[in-house]
Amino acid sequence: MAETTAYLDMIGGVSGDMLLGAMVDVGLNLDDLQVELNKMPDRGYQLSKKSVKRGGLEATLVDVELDEGGRCKRTWDDFYNSIEASNLHDSDQKAIKAIFDVLAEAESSVHGGEVGKTHLHELGTVDTLVDISSAVIGLRLLGVDNLYASPFPVGVGSSSSSHGSMGATSRATAAIYKASGSPVRIGGKQPVGEAVTPTGAAIVSSLAQFHQVELIPDQIGHGAGMRDPEDHANVVGLWIGRLKYRSSVDNSSLDDSNLMLLETNIDDSSGEVLGYVHQTLMDQGALDVWFTPIQMKKNRPGTMLSALVESDLVDQAAELILRETSTFGVRRRTVQRYEAERQIVKVDTSLGKVPVKLKRIGDTIAQAAPEYEACREIAQATGLPLAEVMRRVANEAVLRGSPWGA
Repeated sequence: MAETTAYLDMIGGVSGDMLLGAMVDVGLNLDDLQVELNKMPDRGYQLSKKSVKRGGLEATLVDVELDEGGRCKRTWDDFYNSIEASNLHDSDQKAIKAIFDVLAEAESSVHGGEVGKTHLHELGTVDTLVDISSAVIGLRLLGVDNLYASPFPVGVGSSSSSHGSMGATSRATAAIYKASGSPVRIGGKQPVGEAVTPTGAAIVSSLAQFHQVELIPDQIGHGAGMRDPEDHANVVGLWIGRLKYRSSVDNSSLDDSNLMLLETNIDDSSGEVLGYVHQTLMDQGALDVWFTPIQMKKNRPGTMLSALVESDLVDQAAELILRETSTFGVRRRTVQRYEAERQIVKVDTSLGKVPVKLKRIGDTIAQAAPEYEACREIAQATGLPLAEVMRRVANEAVLRGSPWGA
């Protein structure tokens, strides 16, 4: 089944409530969302929605209306305790905590003090928890597997907060851009005033990827911000569909499934340790792990450890590498790969029925790889060399074509 992919078009920027409005505009049911939000102990708010127009675009405005209890100031610990006390899915809790971590580190970097101990100011009411949790839960309820986003607009002019007047991009939002390496759109027509809130920046930088993809859209919605300026449409667009897989080598497909490459350079871990790390990474679910001889500082020979993992395992894999090897840092980057179609079939050969892994490029069988254990058993039973058994099975598999019985 094709994965569901979403794309965020930050036309006028993004905030937590704008993203929530966009999800509702493409079909997220507020009652279903509220059922999930009720798994957290926090109350003091009510969700409402209405259709509005921003510029020339129809959009959904979702308001998190606070009562007296909802407006009570909360600390970082209050938010983290609420997440941990909830009955949400473990994956939801982890993602929500990760977004709060991004916010906490940004606030600490611009205001000083220990991470998670700074004063929250505008972020200190329950709507911050609702916005962040709704983004994570909403994407899950919509069945979104992968989220991509346009660059953040930097905005022009100024904005104001409890800290006073500042540029259109707040210091905390800029800190998130810097820490996450998220791209920012500079120049051209820009929204006026604060286009991206710290909460919006933390959500999108944590959940989205920013490289270009080709999307075949099924649904398009827009979430509105509270302001309705004359100079731009204060909305964020949400496109939901499926990726268009491009082929530049025959009919093989460009796999865009959130693959991450971890790399680190090591010069003082033993071969036993590296072998252990290799095996443990593979046991955890890494797709591939390999070592490359390299030259390091002061002409020391070293080893580059590389691991290809899916994004949901990247933190676990990086932690393992940091814990088990002598390295102080692990590089990470998103990668794409062309992937041929693979199929395992059982082939009736002159030596019996043998499982064979086929590599297909379009309608062509490019390679047939007999299953080792089955060939080993045939070699032991017949006395034929293993290489001869594998050669015969592979040749007969290609000659017989398809379809074959299972």
